[in-house]
Amino acid sequence: MNELPPPPPRPRRRGLIDAGVIRWISFTVTAICLLICIVACILSIWDMARRDVMWRTISTCAVIAGGMMAFSLINSIYGPRE
Repeated sequence: MNELPPPPPRPRRRGLIDAGVIRWISFTVTAICLLICIVACILSIWDMARRDVMWRTISTCAVIAGGMMAFSLINSIYGPRE
């Protein structure tokens, strides 16, 4: 029978900075943010910190995570093609 040849491989995009390094940095920053959020939430729940500390910490970590995602996306878009 006639079998179609496999399609040619698509060129992978590579960022200006190695994608593995970006993933490692993003994971580390996100993990640290989650740890800080957990500690702040526990302190807030047990009234060892003000209530607004919890929400400020969560929103700050959300902004940092959004910045990491944007940096990763921009790195992959503007990188040279392999």
